[in-house]
Amino acid sequence: MITLATSAAAFCLLATVVHVLSLAIASIRCRERSRLPSAPIDAPHVTIIRPVCRVDNFERETLASTFALDYPNYEILFCLAREDDPVGGIVHSLIESHKQVPARLLIGEDNRSSNPKLNNVLKGWDEARHSWIIMADSNVLMPPDYVQRLMGRWRKDTGLVCSMPIGARPGNFWAALECAFLNTFEARWQYVGETLGFGFAQGKSMLFHRDVVDRAGGLLKALGTEIAEDAAFTKMVHEAGLRVHLVDTPFPQPLGKRTFSEVWSRQRRWATLRRTTFPVMFAPEILTGALFPVLAGVYVAWAEGRSEALVVAILSAIWFGGEAMLAWSAGWYFSPRMLLASVIRDMLLPALWVEAWLRNDFEWRGNEMNIQQVMAEELD
Repeated sequence: MITLATSAAAFCLLATVVHVLSLAIASIRCRERSRLPSAPIDAPHVTIIRPVCRVDNFERETLASTFALDYPNYEILFCLAREDDPVGGIVHSLIESHKQVPARLLIGEDNRSSNPKLNNVLKGWDEARHSWIIMADSNVLMPPDYVQRLMGRWRKDTGLVCSMPIGARPGNFWAALECAFLNTFEARWQYVGETLGFGFAQGKSMLFHRDVVDRAGGLLKALGTEIAEDAAFTKMVHEAGLRVHLVDTPFPQPLGKRTFSEVWSRQRRWATLRRTTFPVMFAPEILTGALFPVLAGVYVAWAEGRSEALVVAILSAIWFGGEAMLAWSAGWYFSPRMLLASVIRDMLLPALWVEAWLRNDFEWRGNEMNIQQVMAEELD
C-alpha cells in the first residue's frame, strides 16, 4: 500500500531530479563563451527597432550600446510614442554623437491595437529598410557581437531567435531578487523548454525575417491578436511550422536599484500574461520552486523520525547551491545575498501563481491594462 510518506518522498525525489537536470541543461547552453569575431563586410543588412518609453536605470548606456555594435550593415530605428517623453532627449543626443551609424527617432502614437508596445513599434516596422529585423527593448545592454550571436542561432527551421534578459548590476537586495527570478529561474526554464522542442519567444531581443511576418498577414495582424507580442510571435512561428531558438549566451539587463513593489508588479504581469496566453503550460509552474519539495522532504523526515533540519539543509544545498553553480558557469551575477533572494523567490512563487489566476489587471509603463477588456475589444 502506498502511504502518504511514500508519495511525498517520490514527489520530493522527482522534483529534485528534474531541478538538477534543468540546471545541467542551462549550464551547457549558457556557459561563458569568448566574443564572436567581426561579421564580414557582406553580412546581411539588419534593421534594429528599439521602442523607448520613459527613462530607466542605465538608459543612456543601454541605448548607446546600439551604436557600438561590431557589425557592418545595420540601421537603428528608435520608436517613441510621445514627443514630451524625456527619453527623447537622450536618443537625440546619441544620434548626434554617432553620425557614422544610420539612426532615426520616429515619434507618434499609432493606436492600431490594444498593445501599447506594438503600437509604438509599428511605425518602425513601416520604415524599416531591411528584411532582417531585430526588435530589442531599450533596457537591453547589447555587446559588440550582439547581431552575430542572434544570427548564429538561425537554422533552416527557424522562425525567430530571441534572448531573455539576464539581470546584472543589482543595486540593492530587491534588485538581487529580480536577478533570482530572471536568471537562474526563468532563463533556466526557458532553455529547458527550447531543448524539449517547446521554445517560446521573449520580447526583450527578437530576430526574425520579414517574410515570416508577411506570410502571417503583416505585423499588426500577426501580433495584434494577443495582449503580449512575444506570445503572438510564438504562436505565429509555431503555426508556420517553424521553431523559436535562443541565443547561446543571453544578453544582460543592468538593473540598478529596485523596490519590492516593482519586482512583484513585473513578475505578476508576466505571470498573468503567461496564464492568459499559454494556460496549460503555466499550470505546472506552481511546482517548479523548492518550497513544496522541501516541505515534502520535511514531512517524510518527520514521519520516519529523522532530522528535519538535516533534510532541509541537504535539499537547500542541492537546489540553491546548484543555482549558484549555474550562475558561476554562465558568468551571471551571484552573491551570498542571492541565496537568500532565491529562497524568498521560491516562497513567493505559489502566491504569484495564485494571483496570476485571480487577477486580470496590470500596469505596463504607465498604461493600465485589463486582459478581459482587451480580449473583448479584440473580439469586437
